[in-house]
Amino acid sequence: MTPVAETAGLGVEVNGRRLLDGVDLTARAGRITALVGPSGSGKTTTGRALLGEFPPGARVTGRIRTPGPGAVGYVPQHPAAVLHPVRRAGALLADIAALRPGSRRERRERVEQALRDAQLPDPDLVLRRYPHQLSGGQQQRVVLAQALLLGARLIVADEPTTGQDPVTRQGLVDTLAHVAARGVAVVLLSHDHEVVRRLADETVVLEGGRVARRGPTAEVLPVLPPPAPRRAAGPPPAARLVVRDLTARHGRVPVLHDVGLTVAPGECLAVTGRSGSGKTTLGRCLAGLHSAHDGTLLLDGDPLPRGLRARDRTRLAAVQYVFQDPRAAFDEHRPVLDQVARTAVRLRGADRHTAHRAAVRTLERLGLAEEPARGRPGTLSGGELQRAAVARALLAEPGILVCDEITSGLDPATRDTLLAHLAELRDRRGLGLVLVTHDRTAADTLADRTVVLQAGRLDAPG
Repeated sequence: MTPVAETAGLGVEVNGRRLLDGVDLTARAGRITALVGPSGSGKTTTGRALLGEFPPGARVTGRIRTPGPGAVGYVPQHPAAVLHPVRRAGALLADIAALRPGSRRERRERVEQALRDAQLPDPDLVLRRYPHQLSGGQQQRVVLAQALLLGARLIVADEPTTGQDPVTRQGLVDTLAHVAARGVAVVLLSHDHEVVRRLADETVVLEGGRVARRGPTAEVLPVLPPPAPRRAAGPPPAARLVVRDLTARHGRVPVLHDVGLTVAPGECLAVTGRSGSGKTTLGRCLAGLHSAHDGTLLLDGDPLPRGLRARDRTRLAAVQYVFQDPRAAFDEHRPVLDQVARTAVRLRGADRHTAHRAAVRTLERLGLAEEPARGRPGTLSGGELQRAAVARALLAEPGILVCDEITSGLDPATRDTLLAHLAELRDRRGLGLVLVTHDRTAADTLADRTVVLQAGRLDAPG
């Protein structure tokens, strides 16, 4: 197959920290090449190098050859970030089609072809909507259609299946396979080894900014044994968190209908369901982040106020929430370590020195060393920030921890470390967990019970 893009001896260094060290990569027409490795291994840095983008102040060595401007498309993990928030999808695609000469009919035909190549279902409906009215899978396909309209010969897909339900994830896998079959080179950056095994022709493993191994995917990523079974259920203790008749809305639109569930001390309840089923809204209601709801929330038998402002420090600490997108949850101008430690100061009254030591210990237990945590959020990978977000919540010493897709940006080894630590806290300290997830492995490993949300209603009793 013809090489479309290559790097040779690629090195990237920022402030003395070596992000990439001698990376060789070849992307070929009609082939899918996966980059895998632990958080911080250099996957995103390599992928963005193919776009000609580098961190501020980066010193770049080695060689990069790409097809040129417009010929390299990028599908980010959070596609809404690259879509204009007040332009309908159809207007965005029409503007791109107009960049090339042709009649109105020819431009419309190019848009329709791009939509077919991106396998966007219900295109007429999608084109009339604004980005915030689209699901994550639809947003990704619109971004992909934009790249194809521009004539992309190479697509860099950065964690495209993160946080997606199984049906949406399979749809995106089919779409990328279809794009590659039309002769486009695809570079897939992913922690999702199951998707990589199904999709990639070749896999390159990065560790510490270097290529650790490469080869056919079946050889580089052999099928692993199934996860250890979850612990056996004992006699059910009294519930710590009780939810009754919870009905939530966004504006006038109801998104949860009469939801009821319980979580006991030391119990993990997994909440699964399709994207848009109301899982995140449920978690945010529990944590006081979404107050537009009715029903009853009880914590240790006492009413739990709907909004954060109505909760005192004790109840703020008692129910903590870890966001799916950790980068949006941190102040980009302050060191991550300081923000993690601040939780212990603000919610538990710890002095700064004690809080700092507790933050370092918790981060190290989650596999994140002190030195990178001293940097600002922009210097950490998404997986590193996710671990920092979990550590920050744990420093409040909560009784209930709501985790919204916390494993979605983690490689398998890091995911296992995080789940093992949460399991230890569950068993040793009686931490109650609400695990909002599409990750079947995480649910099978950690959860005592699983409930399914469908269109805002529980399909199984909680």
